[in-house]
Amino acid sequence: MLRIAAVQTNSSSDIEDNLERIVPILEQCRDDGCVMVVLPECFALMQKHRRQLIDRAEKFGSGLIQDWLASESNRLGMYLIGGSIPLQSDDPVRITNSSLVYNDLGTCIARYDKIFLFDVQLSKDESYTESDYTKAGSRIVVVDTPLGNIGLSICYDLRFPELYRSLVNCGANVLVVPSAFAYRTGFVHWTPLLKARAIENTSYFVAPAQFGTHNGNRKTWGNTMILNPWGKVIQRLEEGWGYISANVNLQEIESVRKQLPSLKHQRFDIFGTPSSSSE
Repeated sequence: MLRIAAVQTNSSSDIEDNLERIVPILEQCRDDGCVMVVLPECFALMQKHRRQLIDRAEKFGSGLIQDWLASESNRLGMYLIGGSIPLQSDDPVRITNSSLVYNDLGTCIARYDKIFLFDVQLSKDESYTESDYTKAGSRIVVVDTPLGNIGLSICYDLRFPELYRSLVNCGANVLVVPSAFAYRTGFVHWTPLLKARAIENTSYFVAPAQFGTHNGNRKTWGNTMILNPWGKVIQRLEEGWGYISANVNLQEIESVRKQLPSLKHQRFDIFGTPSSSSE
């Protein structure tokens, strides 16, 4: 059994300040015996406006945020999943919302670009059009680590069960979803969605989150959680800066999948265009 942590933040548009506030939390995770820490979506930069994302987006492989991730993972000797950061794309007016995985030597070993973009009209006064400034990813990512095979995702991806089934079919047994879930939807949907994805895929689910009000206008739900393969919430942090941690037991995954072998009962071969019938 190895220990994993999920960090919760209330990030602002000040990158340096955000990173500085996370450092002591990472040190607490190390002292708690964690070998991997997962940061939330937008942990380094919760933008005031989309132009700020374009201006502060980094070239993949170098930049303030990436250098910090490499340095901290190496300094602390822990695997570090940088929930999401803005990276430059081949489109000058759109970034990728990307999750980067660093090993305990400070080397970036995986990159996932958010596939599903948050384009919604939640109310007359609250709407989001992530696709206006973000280029969607097109590739699922499973990364081999000491804690098992980690399947990567980001926030709005949580609403698409086909993504997680694909990750598990590619070998994932721990799923992570760094998020900045909107307060309005998180209040109703966050917990049931996490439970459903964990139960469906008989996998650990690690969900670090943003909480509170950001830059005076945007409000996120918080409730960072870790769930076991049975779908039980084993750790939760409702609000506040900090972290939660839990042991990942690969034998527990095997046991649950033996008890409930639903992954072996898949029948994708029968799904396709519905056949017509007549009385």
